[in-house]
Amino acid sequence: MDRFGIKVDLKHTPPLDPDFIPLMRFNRAFLATAKKPVGIAVERADGQMASCQTFIHGTPEMAEADHYYIERLVKTILWMKGGFKVYVSGDAGICEYLKSVYCAGGQQEFDWDYMASVFEHPFEVVLVDEIPGAKDAPKAIGGHMEGCRIGFDAGGSDRKVSAVIDGETVYSEEVVWFPKTNSDPDYHYDGIVSALKSAAEHMPRVDAVGVSSAGVFINNRTMNASLFLKVPKEIYNEKVKDIYIRAIHDTFGDVPYCVINDGDVSALAGAMSLNDNSVLGIAMGTSEAVGYVDEEGRITGWLNELAFVPVDAQPDAMRDEWSGDIGCGVKYFSQDGVIKLAPRAGIELDENASPAEKLKAVQALMAEDDPRAAKVYESIGVYLGHTLAYYYELYGCRHVLLLGRVMSGKGGDLILDTAKKVLDGEYPELAGKILPELPDEKFRRVGQSMAAASLPEIKN
Repeated sequence: MDRFGIKVDLKHTPPLDPDFIPLMRFNRAFLATAKKPVGIAVERADGQMASCQTFIHGTPEMAEADHYYIERLVKTILWMKGGFKVYVSGDAGICEYLKSVYCAGGQQEFDWDYMASVFEHPFEVVLVDEIPGAKDAPKAIGGHMEGCRIGFDAGGSDRKVSAVIDGETVYSEEVVWFPKTNSDPDYHYDGIVSALKSAAEHMPRVDAVGVSSAGVFINNRTMNASLFLKVPKEIYNEKVKDIYIRAIHDTFGDVPYCVINDGDVSALAGAMSLNDNSVLGIAMGTSEAVGYVDEEGRITGWLNELAFVPVDAQPDAMRDEWSGDIGCGVKYFSQDGVIKLAPRAGIELDENASPAEKLKAVQALMAEDDPRAAKVYESIGVYLGHTLAYYYELYGCRHVLLLGRVMSGKGGDLILDTAKKVLDGEYPELAGKILPELPDEKFRRVGQSMAAASLPEIKN
């Protein structure tokens, strides 16, 4: 298969999606003939910077390929690390092209607007003689067990809270709630406070509170989160950005606290259960939620929103309804991926069923060893094998923990087995370097809310 005249050879293609072109392999084929140096850097909060040197062809015949490659690279950096200012060196035409797509009315208007909102700064693309160097600010976080702690995990359909004393969970509860459909932020606030008080009743005091929540958090503030999807924009800043901070202060006063993305907490829980670091956690459920703990056991402060990182270079890749973009992880590593593939396998799904119900229908067929369902999960496994090689290139992660509803049951086992075969067959150079696995019982015992409880450090 080829695109822009660039040939991509594959040994493993998804049975239900033979036109799949792994972006990783497209990039390798592109760079094999590109010789003109170009620099790309992306600035995010507090002067932190992602920076990379790459190449384009720089010829009129390859302009379309050059534009595609660079735009996908910038999008990958934006959603992996975050940022509001893109620096370009080496080619003025590339800079002008990026300006034309990352703007109001441009092809990547969604990304342009989202990043400007999250970082509270206008999005810019600028040409420079030399791009800035990389600058990160990883933080050692979590693993603190001493004292009386509360861990709160805010999910889209339920909220969990744990009371933990010196590393032992003495109480936990799970309560159904409906944050995504509620427009009144007081509903969310009251639910958070109720959970905190419920846990506090089972301890002599509260020394620290850790919060795990879906969304993007900068300095403990909720910059963007699907849990508050229906809250009107005009009251978001006043009622939502500091909602966890207010709830903790109003309930317990001045105690140490920490609020981070639930994907990072999953990765932290994985590191705690594995007793090792360099962990990428990927939860395949309603979307693709990702977190990362680095080699030193630190969280990076990156967005890690890999649901919006491109993975497929085919021009007819499935489009994500929210961002409007094609070929991004959310349509491959979530329940949407299963729903997309099921009809191609000859599985008829009830059009009136919810996405979760459609997933359950395919899972039920897989439990009965239906060969059609097996093709669905095998195809996702092929997607995953190629994409894990790409994620390794981005993160250098040693462990990959595969979580979420899509990975449950026989389907999850088949996805994992297929992904390993693809890695072995297509990327032998990664043998022993990246270890994809399902969580064990120890991980389940650690749990998301208990890992959240370990987040803040208690200073004497």
